[in-house]
Amino acid sequence: MVKLNVVLVEPEIPPNTGNIARLCAATRSTLHLVKPLGFRTDDRALKRAGLDYWKYVDVIYHENLKAFLEKAPGTKLILFSKKAKRPYINAPFEDGSYLLFGKETLGLPDALLKEMAEHCYRIPMWGRTRSLNLSTAVGIVVYEAYRQLTVGFTCV
Repeated sequence: MVKLNVVLVEPEIPPNTGNIARLCAATRSTLHLVKPLGFRTDDRALKRAGLDYWKYVDVIYHENLKAFLEKAPGTKLILFSKKAKRPYINAPFEDGSYLLFGKETLGLPDALLKEMAEHCYRIPMWGRTRSLNLSTAVGIVVYEAYRQLTVGFTCV
């Protein structure tokens, strides 16, 4: 079974993280939360958004972005940002990929995007919005990655 890692760098909004946790439970993806978080993990809004799925989510906490990057295999990092040039469907998804998403208000740090430009991808937008909701963006990317990686996939 293919498995992905969803990495939220300094998430700020509890319902987004709760929805993403629910997505991770549904897809058996590991959720990485990079501190500082904009909420407490016992926050009622966070738990309400994830409903009773938290017990099915493999959550790993990292003290900060530097600590995460020291542990993560660089070859499997894929960053997502509205500032990237290449579309997400061209990302080199593989089993064990780490899909990085930034905080809701600022995205991923510019220095990281510059340093890892060859690993950056975006979700195209045609409307008059400055960005997609974080949980929506994660859902789009996770399901595209599983679609590409799961040959012969059938919905049950």
